[in-house]
Amino acid sequence: MRYLLPVILVCAALSSPAQAEPNLEKGFDGALRGCEEWLLNPASWVEGTDPFAKTVGLGPQMGLVDRVEEVSLPPVQLRLANHYWRINSAPNAGYVLVVSDQLPMCHITGGGGVDLQPSVESVLSSADFNKRWQPETSSGKDGMASTVFRNREDPALAMTVSRADKSGERLDRVQVLATAIYDTGN
Repeated sequence: MRYLLPVILVCAALSSPAQAEPNLEKGFDGALRGCEEWLLNPASWVEGTDPFAKTVGLGPQMGLVDRVEEVSLPPVQLRLANHYWRINSAPNAGYVLVVSDQLPMCHITGGGGVDLQPSVESVLSSADFNKRWQPETSSGKDGMASTVFRNREDPALAMTVSRADKSGERLDRVQVLATAIYDTGN
């Protein structure tokens, strides 16, 4: 009888819905804020990236790196004058923010050995995110959901976020992908 309780607790833990992890949420929210800051406030990085990093607010969780894996790079046409920020959010999971100092874009990827879907959905459904971004269209295909958002402060900024449509999906692929483009009208 003394072994029954641990078995019940383990089974209950396995069947409970996935929970968002605060550090993974903080990392994804920071990546999104970094994207907004880079595109909407170039003064925060034009003289050096320290003010930009401070505004993003992730501290040592976010660091500038020389390069990232191919899977974290933006589409080829957006690979110009890129800067790469790695955002460590768990021992084996996190995000990469790619920005450009010549193109009005940013690109975020997330992945690793932890299911990011609950954390990503938590951020996307938060009041704070929805105060800044308005959803426009949504679609789904092959286990992935995609939503196009428009920035409420500056509607010239649009972002597409693709992520697993439910928790418990494959971890051996990019789990979240976001690309934002600021339409300069040119």
